[in-house]
Amino acid sequence: MSVSDRIVAVRAQFPVMERLLYLDSAHQTPLATSVRAALEAFYTQGYELAGPKPVWLSRAEDVRRQVARFFNASPNEIAFTKNTSEGLNIAANAVPLNAGDNVVLIEGDHPNNAYAWLNLKRRGVQVRFAKLRDDEIATAQTFAPYIDERTKVITLSHVTFHAGQIHDLAGIGRLCEQRGILLVVDAMQSVGVVPVDVKALGISVLAAGTHKGLLVPQGLGILYVKEGLDALQPAYVGMSSVARPPADYIARPDDLELRADAGRFEYGNLNLPDLHALSASIDLIEGIGVPEILKHVTALGDRLIAHLDELGIALIGPRERGQRAHIYVLKVPVQKWADHFERHRVRVSPERGGIRVSFGMFNTPEDVDRLAEVVRHGLTDGVGDGTSDAAADVD
Repeated sequence: MSVSDRIVAVRAQFPVMERLLYLDSAHQTPLATSVRAALEAFYTQGYELAGPKPVWLSRAEDVRRQVARFFNASPNEIAFTKNTSEGLNIAANAVPLNAGDNVVLIEGDHPNNAYAWLNLKRRGVQVRFAKLRDDEIATAQTFAPYIDERTKVITLSHVTFHAGQIHDLAGIGRLCEQRGILLVVDAMQSVGVVPVDVKALGISVLAAGTHKGLLVPQGLGILYVKEGLDALQPAYVGMSSVARPPADYIARPDDLELRADAGRFEYGNLNLPDLHALSASIDLIEGIGVPEILKHVTALGDRLIAHLDELGIALIGPRERGQRAHIYVLKVPVQKWADHFERHRVRVSPERGGIRVSFGMFNTPEDVDRLAEVVRHGLTDGVGDGTSDAAADVD
């Protein structure tokens, strides 16, 4: 079966596409039939068998191995969290930072990453913001002017939520390796859409939620911690975090040794329903392949840009192939166009300076053409031209 045939088959798993034009995968993805079936199977077991927890925990370890292969990591480098923000906060509090040390971010990147590190200012940690235009990608040269001998961390999104750039993590990773700096990556917008090889990219810590490109409902996150980063220690500890959890459930004050793997950052019950769903979603994604998904959504972006050029609508963010993936922000008056799209049953997001269109693997060229027609009608009806008004971040 060709890639295009597989994409058509996948689209049939998303019945929402029969009800509206869904172009909001950067906000969240709709539920696929196979993912829903995995959730239903979990709940059926809980309903009929009163919860076979040992079976579920064994499956969770199977999923850990599946996730590790997905990222080219080892299972002992994978921990499960609630979401991206929890993973980033775990990283910020795990890195041994002292007063006078500094961390470098991109100005305007997702605020939940910034806040995780800004919270350390009370400990005397300095947070520096590198400047970057919306149509630029971050490279090693972006960060070089901001780092010195006290720089301990560079952190950024792999793909930005508000302009869609794919940053040069490989180059930034090489800079970090040369300078002994940790690279902490927010992969929320890239995972499942852009290939993420943690080894090839030189990533020290990666955090991602699963409710966008990984097609799983909110409430589950993935944390990758590179093996050997033993200096990174958890701020919270539970029974699952320690190397020798007591079989009798009595804490031993004289035995507080933590696990040597990423599991030291897990400290409670896992989101077992979503882990079952994640297994099904990875199977679905790998049935097409992430490189093919990237090619597909990039081609949809090519088609969208051609329509926007014809319609005279400006794009916020890069136009060059290789610098963009599935996120495209139309520079139009936000509220007027948000109302217009809602009236025409088009699901998009208001974004900083425009309207964000974001593709999933289930979208087709015909979806792009339908969107263009809705935009054309809006221009004809006088909704507005390319002059944008303010928009709140709803990512």
